[in-house]
Amino acid sequence: MPDLRDPRLMYLKAGLFVVIGVVSVTILLLDRPTLKAAALISIVVWSFCRAYYFAFYVIERYIDPGFRFSGLWSVAHHLGSKKKRDD
Repeated sequence: MPDLRDPRLMYLKAGLFVVIGVVSVTILLLDRPTLKAAALISIVVWSFCRAYYFAFYVIERYIDPGFRFSGLWSVAHHLGSKKKRDD
């Protein structure tokens, strides 16, 4: 499958991710309408956003500037192979 290059499709893809997130959190909060559930959802979203930021921005800018990642599998593979080289 070729890389996605059309900006309109990229915006559509981002919008669909937002829709999926909003629908999912709505369903969860309708199922468990508590402050605890809302807080836990917020913490999960925040922590995954920070992990994603680390995986792409921090690693590429500060840890290994010469490597460009193409996705989370690429990050995992790179970190795994780096660990083996360091042993």
